[in-house]
Amino acid sequence: MINTVFDILTIRTDFPILNRKVNGYPLVYLDNAATSQTPQQVIDVIVDYYRNYNANIHRGVHALSQEATDKYEEARLKIQKHFNAAKSHEIIFTSGTTQGINLVANSFSTFLKPGDELLVSAMEHHSNIVPWQMLCERTGAILKVIPMNEDGVLLMDTFKDLLSNRTKLVFCNHVSNALGTINPIQEIIEESHTIGAAVLIDGAQAAPHIKADMQKLDVDFYTVSAHKMCGPTGVGILYGKEEWLNKMPPYQGGGEMIAEVTFEKTTYADLPHKFEAGTPNICGGIAFGAALDYMNAIGFDSIASYEQELLQYATQKLTMIEGLRIYGTAKEKTSVISFNIQGIHPYDIGTILDKLGIAVRTGHHCAQPVMDFYHIPGTVRASFNFYNTKEEVDVLVEGVRRAKKMLL
Repeated sequence: MINTVFDILTIRTDFPILNRKVNGYPLVYLDNAATSQTPQQVIDVIVDYYRNYNANIHRGVHALSQEATDKYEEARLKIQKHFNAAKSHEIIFTSGTTQGINLVANSFSTFLKPGDELLVSAMEHHSNIVPWQMLCERTGAILKVIPMNEDGVLLMDTFKDLLSNRTKLVFCNHVSNALGTINPIQEIIEESHTIGAAVLIDGAQAAPHIKADMQKLDVDFYTVSAHKMCGPTGVGILYGKEEWLNKMPPYQGGGEMIAEVTFEKTTYADLPHKFEAGTPNICGGIAFGAALDYMNAIGFDSIASYEQELLQYATQKLTMIEGLRIYGTAKEKTSVISFNIQGIHPYDIGTILDKLGIAVRTGHHCAQPVMDFYHIPGTVRASFNFYNTKEEVDVLVEGVRRAKKMLL
């Protein structure tokens, strides 16, 4: 891998899966918003863990346990540095973004009473809707929605009107998984803080493209999944401000999160262990750190610049297809294109593309309210990563043309 120059051909050699064929065609993987592929450098770290020092962490005095503990906590420090958290114990390892959101939703019930209000954006993934609905059912709080327009852009004037002294928590994705829109989270955070509301940002779709700075954003909570960032599935992090994490009760009980246990009373461990009950995904955490090393060696500025080239190129090529409509046309967006062709169900297009070795996502993308807004059953979503090429975009465009010809 080249560290100083963005070299797409060299980068692609780092990803073994890109060499395989699907249905006799070279794989064109354009489902990166669902999960990214894993470079050999990260695969090697996973193999090394299970081959050489697989052991449980924190409690063991033997050599393997100590080595695994050191590697795991080194990964936490890498993640702290990457997201510029003030303290390493503000990084809580989770199974992914969904668990991070549920952790906050469960613990935050302590601070809510009937009539309190929560604000959610109209373009959220189900993972950033359902836990809050469940929280409202438990507490009597009220869920209100920040609307969006036809371009897939939040109506910020309406958002400001919705804010009041009853607003306790605002949650929004940094980037829409269905549309690619980059939301104005800095403004959302600042406006929410003026009335004393906390803010949780779902960073799952942003983190592969944008290097978010927790201290600069001044955000209260930020959640991320490793598998969107060249890492393994089943691991992620919740960033939380120390003051909030100290006030919040534990989400789960068990080993690791305790200081002392008797049948009469249990006291809880200090951060971050207070929120990390049970044996964690040790290998996953270590591999997440390795994935961040890999992406940072390439450079997030270089990644963002190259992906914007791909987005512009693909947008230009796809819009030349008669009857094709792109959903999500915000000026600020990441490398995601959601589209339909008039008169054709998105599933049918996706099925034909798969026969040609092209992997895209079809359906509502766990963002059914977004699809309801546009009065459609779903979209075809092509999502690009830094290891994709313009040649692959050409293959996609030709595949869509072929599907259209077959289906109309």
